[in-house]
Amino acid sequence: MTIADNKKAFFDYFIEDRFEAGIALEGWEVKAIRDNKVQIKEAYVTVKGDELFLFGAHISALPTASTHISPEAVRTRKLLLHRQEIDKLIGKVTRSGYTLVPLNLHYKGGRIKCEIGLAKGKKMHDKRATEKDRDGKREVEKAMKVHKR
Repeated sequence: MTIADNKKAFFDYFIEDRFEAGIALEGWEVKAIRDNKVQIKEAYVTVKGDELFLFGAHISALPTASTHISPEAVRTRKLLLHRQEIDKLIGKVTRSGYTLVPLNLHYKGGRIKCEIGLAKGKKMHDKRATEKDRDGKREVEKAMKVHKR
């Protein structure tokens, strides 16, 4: 079940490969995510040393769940993957000019997972072409609805 999607990632990047990662979260963050108080539109994945971190994901604290601590809405959260996957991703990012972007947050077996994508940035003309295709599809669907009546 999807919690939050990053639709902007599909507009700004060509997604080459996808990986599922766990996230190291605090208790109040889990409660807030279960209440849909999360946004990953501006988030991205950074490499520090030999680990991956989710940076810029905004999780708003619930007033009832975080009374005894001072929660930080935007903090760096560690992503949990297998060592081989991390090494592969770090190699692609450093050598081949790829970027890591979070695509969505979802539940899997009661745990919160983050799907990250190995992506290449789109140029402005690619974005325009994507938007043109989307508008064309929308026009066709609209014409089909009117025609069916």
